[in-house]
Amino acid sequence: MSQNTKSVNKLRQFLRAEATNLGFSGVAITTAHLPDEVASDLSEFLGHDYHGTMDWMVETAKRRSSPTQLWGEARSVILLAMNYAPEDQALICPADKEVGAISVYAQHRDYHDLIKGRLKTLASKLISRAKELGEDGDVKVFVDTAPVMEKPLAQKAGLGWQGKHTNLVSRQLGSWFFLGSIFTTFDLGQDQPEIDNCGSCRSCLDACPTNAFPAPYQIDARRCISYLTIEHKGPIPHEFRKPIGNRIYGCDDCLAACPWNKFANSSNEIKLLAPDDYKLPQLRDLLGLDDQMFRSQFSGSPVKRIGRNRFIRNCLIAAGNSAQPELVDYIQPHLADGDPVVRGAAVWAMAQLGEHKTLRSFSNNETDSSVLDEFERAVSGAVL
Repeated sequence: MSQNTKSVNKLRQFLRAEATNLGFSGVAITTAHLPDEVASDLSEFLGHDYHGTMDWMVETAKRRSSPTQLWGEARSVILLAMNYAPEDQALICPADKEVGAISVYAQHRDYHDLIKGRLKTLASKLISRAKELGEDGDVKVFVDTAPVMEKPLAQKAGLGWQGKHTNLVSRQLGSWFFLGSIFTTFDLGQDQPEIDNCGSCRSCLDACPTNAFPAPYQIDARRCISYLTIEHKGPIPHEFRKPIGNRIYGCDDCLAACPWNKFANSSNEIKLLAPDDYKLPQLRDLLGLDDQMFRSQFSGSPVKRIGRNRFIRNCLIAAGNSAQPELVDYIQPHLADGDPVVRGAAVWAMAQLGEHKTLRSFSNNETDSSVLDEFERAVSGAVL
């Protein structure tokens, strides 16, 4: 739907003011179209199987690469950024190996709920303001659970650029911000696209513990710690267990390494401030969580969505990397866990802490082939 220039300018000014009032750190507008290379880049990513087991990316590829495939009536996309930069922007995997490292974005309330609520408020205000100006239109809001390629859209809108780590980078916000979008039938014009400002820097690439970047601007999710600890459901491949260290949910190393972060202020959004027990949770406490306790402790957190078993798997890998023999008493009960993925991780963790004799006494009762393989590796002295 086309609007007259005067109405468009007023709506754009209104959006910027209201977005700021709602706590957004940036707003930019673009047309509901993406360059052809976005679809070809996505096709190449999927063709290399870099998506791992995230089959939904294949299933939604066509809609993902074209906003109008998602909603044919969309004319403009409003991109919103919300800063979540931590106070300490150094590499944030804690040196104390008795604690687990949770990605900064997951140390507080689930951002999907927070941002979606504010996007809906902003979208509603936009409709109301448009009606005051004699304009009629519609809106839809999205926060990365829908098949929207928000990063290319945000770059096209001028909110930032996709860095060599494939995440969006902003001159003002560095790498620490969430994205949300409002699709609308209003024709609101196009902001100036952002250019790539990475230059020859490769800090993010060099920071990756698992070499998950085959080349700048490409990521192989199958090697990424965030994928391995969040999306991947099975046993974590052996080659990545040591590099994971004590990361139990996600990884921030490539984000934290970005030099543009020096221009970013820490977030002042109170709902994105991390409670202390999320910043440095003790592995011994986490390993004692049953399903009900896990759900209670991580209620309202993104961590909850991976479920107790996957989370305990991650904690066991971290415990195995801790070099802390006192954690053995917290690991051993998981040798009898109902989930073979958890049992397998427990076997590996026990072996890492030198408990081969204990493992021999448990192996006779195991029937799952994947766990038996872990026992065989452990007791035979194979490279673990």
